[in-house]
Amino acid sequence: MNAPVSTHRPIQQLPDQLISQIAAGEVVERPSAVVKELLENALDAGATQVTVRLEEGGVKRIAITDNGKGIPPEELPLALARHATSKIASLTDLENVNTLGFRGEALASIASVAAVTITSRTRDAAHAWEIVGSHLGTVSPSSGPHGTTIDVQDLYFNTPARRKFLKSEQTEYGHCAEVVRRIALARPDVSFSLSHNGRTIDHWNVSEAAKRSAQILGNDFGEARLHLDEAAGPLRLHGYVGLPTASKARADSQYFYVNGRFVRDKLLVHAVKAAYEDVLHGDRFPSYVLALELDPAMVDVNVHPSKIEVRFRDSRAVHQFVFHAVQRALAQTSATSHGNAPAPISAAEIAPSSTSLDRLGGLFGAGAGRGAGGSGLGGGGGGAAPAWRRPHEQASFGAQLGSPTFSPSPFPPGSRWDAPAGGGVPQRTGDYGALFAAPKDGDAPRAAQDVALDVATAPASDDDFPLGFALAQLHGIYVLAQNRKGLVLVDMHAAHERILYEKLKNALDAQAGGERMQVQQMLIPVTFFADAIEVGTAQEESETLQALGFDIAAVSPTTLAVRAVPTLLKNADAQTLARDVLRDVREYGGSRVLVERRNELLGTLACHTAVRANRILSVPEMNALLRQMEATERADQCNHGRPTWVQLEIAALDKLFLRGQ
Repeated sequence: MNAPVSTHRPIQQLPDQLISQIAAGEVVERPSAVVKELLENALDAGATQVTVRLEEGGVKRIAITDNGKGIPPEELPLALARHATSKIASLTDLENVNTLGFRGEALASIASVAAVTITSRTRDAAHAWEIVGSHLGTVSPSSGPHGTTIDVQDLYFNTPARRKFLKSEQTEYGHCAEVVRRIALARPDVSFSLSHNGRTIDHWNVSEAAKRSAQILGNDFGEARLHLDEAAGPLRLHGYVGLPTASKARADSQYFYVNGRFVRDKLLVHAVKAAYEDVLHGDRFPSYVLALELDPAMVDVNVHPSKIEVRFRDSRAVHQFVFHAVQRALAQTSATSHGNAPAPISAAEIAPSSTSLDRLGGLFGAGAGRGAGGSGLGGGGGGAAPAWRRPHEQASFGAQLGSPTFSPSPFPPGSRWDAPAGGGVPQRTGDYGALFAAPKDGDAPRAAQDVALDVATAPASDDDFPLGFALAQLHGIYVLAQNRKGLVLVDMHAAHERILYEKLKNALDAQAGGERMQVQQMLIPVTFFADAIEVGTAQEESETLQALGFDIAAVSPTTLAVRAVPTLLKNADAQTLARDVLRDVREYGGSRVLVERRNELLGTLACHTAVRANRILSVPEMNALLRQMEATERADQCNHGRPTWVQLEIAALDKLFLRGQ
């Protein structure tokens, strides 16, 4: 093999044009990078109105006009010179950058690979001035309004190799349009107009952040989002996070800004993703528009030429702040969090057509042949308990069933709504009084037993019972309830799963604080056949199992006995629970299960323990479930991100049956 030929060249200074073209390879990767740099300059100039005109995806032409302060004619050549800027002048300025641009490289880099014309007019100038080409070009009088227009034509005309790497016109336009959307989301106080090949595509007038985000991300996001605004010391996080029930299959609606700059930061993305873990399925992605504000000295934006990456001085503090802020917002997705739940299905969404009838027919009939995992419907907003729906005479029906913890039923004593869908004798298949027991003092503002004592004598307010009162059970899967707004449909398995999951988390947290987890000793231990690995795991990880509330011991080389389980799981199949716990502990290790994998394990246990399909519940048991949902955080969706309930308005039902028409 021949050795490579060595060619010695003397060290020499590169020409300015070549230096600019090398820099352009980092700054101007494609037309969208040009759009980004020019838009940021326009906003730094104080523009309140920006127009973007593109031709052939931005390759042939990018023209951006703003009404900012403009550039004086004597500074126009400097605007196209390398490393010339008005935004920083010292290292101190660089460490406290509060503008979007600051390097002074963008315009020079763009001018080195395209034909650039800058036309600008300051507020006090009699007319506009123009420069063409580069910083060596001549400044001449021109016409134009106050502000600046930068016209970039024939991108990469002098570097054809770079032009070959560009994608199709539509693809390049899509990237440019996405850049405009990102910046428009961050600045609702600025109007933006976008046109392509002479046709106006988008236009956003000056508006509020709520309206601008709904315009850009769509009405689905506007109707299924939570407002967030939290501050801690020098940090402030505000914006909107989408409800878990409105998640998407792609991560294409995630926008995070740091001091007004759109960023893709792994730390911030991880913090938001971790906050959604409890309420979102693993292969789904949330939508959000979030803005983090902090002292510019606490963040370094001079990390990457595209300025899309940042580095924080105290990354752990920022991560924890963002994580807890988003987590607290999502914790309010319950029936009692007024204004946060998704809007109910309105009358406008139901038309008296075959399509609507099919839709509602599927809504009511899909449960017959499905499991209890979830309905797949959008969540609904909670209404209030109607004053005319009142318990009859009795202070509590729990006394009739031997448990004072049941919520009152809206039906007279003796009413039976718990018969199977196909008729026959009503059945009771378990101690659901224990499953749906009301929260203890401190778990919720009002416990169900307190409600039971005073609801018969005190008028019901709009805040007492957002989910209303149970009417019946449908196909052994759904609970039908009535509130002031209309009909509430509840997936009983998904709802109960969330309730148990939150209780298990609280129990483990309390144990970490020094309290003992409540366990249920088995009167007769449950024994089952186990292989050598399961027996070994039970012996080696006994401390981890006890921390989780399980007492699993080996009674022979091939047999395990479950002697105690957490009280919250006492009605579940002990053998199934034991196998699940042993599998996770064996696979991930005891310490990791208690720290990193804790919530996943608790979610599995809650799913196995929650009431299953075709379990017949009495009306008081269904009401107890509704009251528990109202008192549980994140109760609008189960542990997998599926909705637990949906609201059908009276107006929608009236329209379905052509009432009043």
